[in-house]
Amino acid sequence: MTFADEGAVLLPELVALRRELHADPEVGVDLPRTQQRILDALDGLGLEITTGQSLSSVVAVLRGTKAGSGQTRPTAARPAILLRGDMDALPVVEQTGLDFASTNGAMHACGHDLHVAGLVGAAKLLSAHRDELAGDVIFMFQPGEEGDGGAEIMIEEGLLDATGTKPMAAYGIHVAPGPRGVFGTRPGTLMAGANELRITVHGQGGHGSQPHSAKDPVPALTAIATNLQAMATRRFSALDPVVVTVTQLSAGEAINVIPDSASLGATVRTLSAKSVENFAPFAKELADGIAAGFGCTAEVDFRVQYPVTVNDADSTATVMTELGQLFGPERVTEMKDPLMGSEDFSFVLNQVPGTFLFLLCSPPELDPATAAWNHSPRVLFDDAVLGDQAAALAQLAFNRLTS
Repeated sequence: MTFADEGAVLLPELVALRRELHADPEVGVDLPRTQQRILDALDGLGLEITTGQSLSSVVAVLRGTKAGSGQTRPTAARPAILLRGDMDALPVVEQTGLDFASTNGAMHACGHDLHVAGLVGAAKLLSAHRDELAGDVIFMFQPGEEGDGGAEIMIEEGLLDATGTKPMAAYGIHVAPGPRGVFGTRPGTLMAGANELRITVHGQGGHGSQPHSAKDPVPALTAIATNLQAMATRRFSALDPVVVTVTQLSAGEAINVIPDSASLGATVRTLSAKSVENFAPFAKELADGIAAGFGCTAEVDFRVQYPVTVNDADSTATVMTELGQLFGPERVTEMKDPLMGSEDFSFVLNQVPGTFLFLLCSPPELDPATAAWNHSPRVLFDDAVLGDQAAALAQLAFNRLTS
């Protein structure tokens, strides 16, 4: 029996867990009900479990009991593999019409309920094979992926030292709309880094009927907002693109009053560390110059939120081969281009070589080309893939610890 077969046996149990999680989502880093469901699902597997100090994380360690080749090292020095599943939802009102849809104003619109269930499945599969593992597995159940940097917090709280030795590889799977059962990834840059840009223009307020007697920050701000787009295409290579999207504009409240200041907020997506390094000085130069032309000054705040997600080339080649052997090569594809979305598993991959990949899982009755995407209140994921998701994670860890 293969892990794929064993995953199929677990499928009903994993589907039930996923639907329970889906009906009761929690947002952010404080997820007590979700955490308890994970602890209940892992009960009896003989894992070493640690919960987070400042967030509702769960770190579960499986100790393999097989001695390695000629192994004389203590348990703390045995090789380790990290597997990750994120667990937080989004502040989205669900509109799927599912009979297990959320009604609490939040929604698992990014599939993290599947990620949790799939990782629980991997823990069950690998626990049944602990006597074949010459090493340990860290199961990382992570809150706060959707903007709170939960992975970074877990690392600060000791995630990578959970077994006594730093993991030699890390793997994670994210679901997405598309032909059901297809895995996709690529070596190198997989997903963009996410950064926050805030610019405030300071001027001098006045009466709306006498703009010449004021230093109006509003036209300065709008000029900055539109020229950020030009800057992104003129100061950065088209082969290393930067995407700037202004999502917030704020100025005065009274319609006949010129305000003292005006501000904008933008998300900035980058595909390289060099672009992140260069963006802040370029944005400040642009904002200062335009603001000065209107007799104003500019204040620029640029913050890195999530780094670029970069897959290890050797690891990813091995992952694609192994998943092709497990499920058939037709179910594994190499993505041509990176995605401009971001992922805080990047914090792990910055320290541990590994691979992040996607599992496509639109219900068969939907056209993948027009199906709602992640974060939509109408997105649908087919949990029939959960057995394969669990098997894939288990197989990757098993192969590294038995080779």
